[in-house]
Amino acid sequence: MAWSLRSLPSLSEEQFSQWGKLFEERTGIQIVFQQKPWLESQIFARMRELQYEQYDDYFAYVSNGIAGKLEWALLADKVAVKETSFFRHRDSIEYLRHYLQDKIYKNALSSSFDVWSIGCSTGEEPYSLSMVINDCFELASLNSYYGITGMDISQTALATARKARYSKRRMELVKPEEIKRYFVECADGSYEVVNKLRERICFTQINIINARQLPDVKVDVIFCQNLLVYFRRWLRRDLLNALVDRLKPGGLLILGLGEVVDWEHPNIQRTADDHVQAYLRVES
Repeated sequence: MAWSLRSLPSLSEEQFSQWGKLFEERTGIQIVFQQKPWLESQIFARMRELQYEQYDDYFAYVSNGIAGKLEWALLADKVAVKETSFFRHRDSIEYLRHYLQDKIYKNALSSSFDVWSIGCSTGEEPYSLSMVINDCFELASLNSYYGITGMDISQTALATARKARYSKRRMELVKPEEIKRYFVECADGSYEVVNKLRERICFTQINIINARQLPDVKVDVIFCQNLLVYFRRWLRRDLLNALVDRLKPGGLLILGLGEVVDWEHPNIQRTADDHVQAYLRVES
């Protein structure tokens, strides 16, 4: 039977458990049973391309050897990379604006203003952050140094981020004045981020389940949104504790609203704004 005519096979409970364990071990992502049809479709799409007929045969392939590692990277991209957009949660990004403006007003900036965007996917979040930061420094007529590091597990997503070119659909939440200042419209109707923002951002691959392997530096702001919800509670806690350790005193941690409800840390204090889930590093 031609592959185009084959119906989508169903994973047995044992197979689903096997695949779920593999994804969690390698990416930290917990796949619940309600996601079984979606997982089947993602796996089967790759099986069809490689003409594998059995889940078990394909599982053996991605689990072993150099070729299997390369194939795993492609499959993980399908499962781990989430679609995003510019200013996806504008309240959180505007909170950064007010935080930085307050720092500038109080003359409380250090020699550099350093930001991490964790789980940055195809780059829309770090570029959104750079627009707001650039606004603040230009408004204050400051030529201060700032840098943003975008981190993600997917090399494919990071390659897209580095190209900095996006379809019109991804631009729906960007204000017209922001488009005018920070994008160049291309001949094909896409939009490219201007160089003065691109040169402030670097993108690096990192598997966040190895939280303790994060660069051992202190940064001003960490964004980690729409990522923790996929992890088990203990892994969220370990990651968050590692992030706190990498904040400067008074540094800002912003999570996705409602992603964490039961986490506490002696050196962190949640802010009073109910529209964002933001925490400040207690001075020490």
